[in-house]
Amino acid sequence: MTIRICTLLLVLLFAAALLAPWLAPHDPVKVDLLHKLEAPSTAHWLGTDHLGRDTLSRLLYGSQVSLGFALVIFIVSVGVGLIVGAIAGYVGGWIDSVLMRFCEGVMAFPHLVLVLGVVGIFGPGLLQILLALLLVQWVAYARICRNMVVSLKQQSFIAAARISGSSTWSIIRTHIIPNVQRPILVVGTLEMGWAIMDISALSFLGLGVQPPQAEWGAMIHEGTAYIRSHPELMIYPGLLILIVVVLFNLLGEALSTKYGIERR
Repeated sequence: MTIRICTLLLVLLFAAALLAPWLAPHDPVKVDLLHKLEAPSTAHWLGTDHLGRDTLSRLLYGSQVSLGFALVIFIVSVGVGLIVGAIAGYVGGWIDSVLMRFCEGVMAFPHLVLVLGVVGIFGPGLLQILLALLLVQWVAYARICRNMVVSLKQQSFIAAARISGSSTWSIIRTHIIPNVQRPILVVGTLEMGWAIMDISALSFLGLGVQPPQAEWGAMIHEGTAYIRSHPELMIYPGLLILIVVVLFNLLGEALSTKYGIERR
């Protein structure tokens, strides 16, 4: 039941992000100083910000960045991590040692510190954040996949496939990767939450989304100047971040219980 509810709510949130251009009642970047900081009304369901921009529209468009980029990071990181981990675990030897030492070197540092370092070198922007987060996210999947492959390759069905003449890549693609998908999915639910928080945190610091583009973390930053008079400017995007992260964590817990997998 928990899996179904969390999945349904997440699908609805992603659908709202995808359909933002049709669901948003106003242009999210249109400035209207005559109607700034207005209370919720029929024209602006969640009111307006300090520049008269519709808050609901900015939340919808902001979800495209927060959720969309987190999904891209998840898909690419899982793909790279699965391939690297499967190769390292199955081939072994010096290839395994080099790849895993690199992963351990990356994981030795707090990931946000590495992300800030990459952004500091290449400058602020969404593309830089995407590349920086990809650099630190895939290693977790690679380590998990490698450890599972080391155990799997001792199984009889792998030996049978090897004896039958299957190539290394065929064995990895057909027998190895399908058997590590569930643990990767469980870990991915947690990493999706971290990715969303990282994107929002970097945008809050001014290193991610640049004005006037909408993003939840950037909206919180813009609302800090009005925290006493209009705290809802920070509450709305902050609440959405909280809801999405909690949903991913609940989904991960439910999946780990269902499949009997321990989350790290």
